[in-house]
Amino acid sequence: MSLKNPRHATVVVRARAKRLKELAAADVFVGATLVRLMNKCGRKGCHCATGEGHPTYYLKSSRKGKMITRYVSKDRLDEVRAWIREYKRVKRLVGEITDLTLELMAAEAKARRKEKLRQRRR
Repeated sequence: MSLKNPRHATVVVRARAKRLKELAAADVFVGATLVRLMNKCGRKGCHCATGEGHPTYYLKSSRKGKMITRYVSKDRLDEVRAWIREYKRVKRLVGEITDLTLELMAAEAKARRKEKLRQRRR
């Protein structure tokens, strides 16, 4: 989107409304990173004592300057991955809505300038 040559305001308003509707339909999301760590369980006969360990998963996120870590059980991995994908979709939509709002402001300013020019010519 070029702010120097914005599209007509009604086109931008329709595009923004579409994204706002998509945003309103957002499901559960989480702005965090899924981290996989390899841990050793400590049992003497386990393969992890000599191998690379057992995979464990955590969600990590920074909030108010503090790192928050939450354990994710294997049975919730798919659900948590879906939350992260939804967060990325919502973040993309918010960016697009922001761009469209800025473009709308530019289109409205351009229309006001044109109207002032028309009034001066009369």
